[in-house]
Amino acid sequence: MIHFVGAGSGAADLITLRGKNYLEEADVIIYAGSLVNPALLDYRKEGCTVYDSAKMTLEEVIEAMEKAEEKGLMTVRLHTGDPSIYGAIREQMDILDEKNIEYDYCPGVSSFCGAAAALNLEYTLPDVSQSIIITRQAGRTPMPEKESIRSFASHHATMVLFLSSGLLEETSKDLIEGGYSADTPAAIVYRATWPDERKYICTVGTLAQCAKDNNVTRMALIIVGDVVTHTNYRRSDLYNPAFTTGYREATK
Repeated sequence: MIHFVGAGSGAADLITLRGKNYLEEADVIIYAGSLVNPALLDYRKEGCTVYDSAKMTLEEVIEAMEKAEEKGLMTVRLHTGDPSIYGAIREQMDILDEKNIEYDYCPGVSSFCGAAAALNLEYTLPDVSQSIIITRQAGRTPMPEKESIRSFASHHATMVLFLSSGLLEETSKDLIEGGYSADTPAAIVYRATWPDERKYICTVGTLAQCAKDNNVTRMALIIVGDVVTHTNYRRSDLYNPAFTTGYREATK
């Protein structure tokens, strides 16, 4: 059996209870060593075989899974954050389907949630933003033309950019040309929830300089939008005494 497991946003104790249990039971762990906190491997049992997928191809990952299955072993495929976001899991699952190898999927806490926690930030503030756009800048791996940062910027919604901290000159330009003003609040969160987490508040226009000044080139999330400074929002209706819900009547 193959268990795809989300490692969480960084800190070893932010993995889910189910994910931790799988790690403790695993005979084989294949983990994304370039991104996953190695402290998570401390949960493994004695004799567990560990592979670092950062040094492997898709074919080599599948081969390791197949060999474990042939021996009746349990494998954990440990991905950073939640595997559904830039986790490249679909291609693995499709091959396992073709080979009739059973698998399941244990979700994890995404780093975009960890970044919000680092900043004590709410992404969806009433009258400020009720939508989150999760995307990335085009680099060596292209983006679909219809999903350019410029096109998303026109919505002025909260935006979280993965895999873009080394491309901030062009990212800042695209955000501004797409519709954000240069003074729109922005944040850079480096290794959210890790012991060496760092966070910086800046603006869309100063993103690149802020990253340069603080030597941030990778493993950081970029957050763009007025929610970063959490000002001028309306209180929620959910807890407003003047608002009736399915559980209580308005009292004012």
